[in-house]
Amino acid sequence: MDLENAKAQMRKGVLEMCVLSVIASRETYPPEIKDKLEGTNLFVKEGTLYPLLVRLKNDGLVDYIWREGKNGPPRKYFTITEDGKKFLEELTGSWRELVHAVDQTLDGHLAANGSGAYPEEPEAPRPLNIEPMPPDA
Repeated sequence: MDLENAKAQMRKGVLEMCVLSVIASRETYPPEIKDKLEGTNLFVKEGTLYPLLVRLKNDGLVDYIWREGKNGPPRKYFTITEDGKKFLEELTGSWRELVHAVDQTLDGHLAANGSGAYPEEPEAPRPLNIEPMPPDA
């Protein structure tokens, strides 16, 4: 299995929540969102971010307003909607539950082994003879 691919898939799985969180913190435009995420090691390409923003807009979770740029063309600034805030709150709760469950699983694994490697499988119990006894026994 490709470790880098597995790590990328985990990051993609939480990208929507992270983008909503950035937008919830303040009105922002896509390059700022991208920079903020890259500052946390969640690297995102424009080809991923823009379709995600369109989907969030279509789902009513974010809205945008055009604002004049200081030294260039107008920019689309995103804000989170009330539905987006509720969705983010619920998503964050689910994320924390998932992280807790994963941590418990990993901590249990490490505690059982003590080395960080997977413990050996326990020996299977001996099979029981549950065949009926012959009538003359």
